[in-house]
Amino acid sequence: MRLYHEVRGCSLAVDIVARELGIPLDLIWVDVPRKLLPDGSNYYDVNPKGQVPALELSNGEYLTEGAVIMQYLADQRPESGLCAAAGTLERYRIMEWMSFIASDLHKGGFMPLLKKVTPDNYRPIARGLVVARLKWLNDHLADREYLTGSRFTIADAHCYTIVMWTEYQGIDVSPWPNLQAYLKRIGARSSVIAAKEAERREAERLLQAVPAGTKSANEIGQ
Repeated sequence: MRLYHEVRGCSLAVDIVARELGIPLDLIWVDVPRKLLPDGSNYYDVNPKGQVPALELSNGEYLTEGAVIMQYLADQRPESGLCAAAGTLERYRIMEWMSFIASDLHKGGFMPLLKKVTPDNYRPIARGLVVARLKWLNDHLADREYLTGSRFTIADAHCYTIVMWTEYQGIDVSPWPNLQAYLKRIGARSSVIAAKEAERREAERLLQAVPAGTKSANEIGQ
């Protein structure tokens, strides 16, 4: 299978989940702003929505939306425990978190900070919303290692990926020790280390490929 991926994109969560499961994926790095694939072809031909992630299945079909792709992958290895069985309350708790992360943290939280078109007078409001959600996450993590308890799930891969965008927005997480410990705990997992290393190599390749002075390191993947 192929994962259509982006440096500093939410698609990192899918790569982490696949590595946790031992499911090999060919990473296809997408130039999302220009909607281009490495061979110069149009990414809209893969995903008409123009966003990552997209997963190309072995039968040639495509699956999109990270929360769905992560469930699909985890269901290929149900013994892993990365996602509870369908129909159980535990599964719905994981889906509850996946929905919150995608809507409140990603789209409703960080996305206005990442978009250049966001009006300057709205940025402090957006930042305040993100900070409030991070504080709430910190409180939730006071008595548990992971979002749903003592076990790492796809929701944690998703949450880690989005919350780590604090690094690119200059948001200090040290006021929230539970959240800080959570990020450190997940960041030490071999799947995360490997996925971030693949991302780092692609970021370096991109920087070497563009003319000097045309794009800063902080802009890669945005």
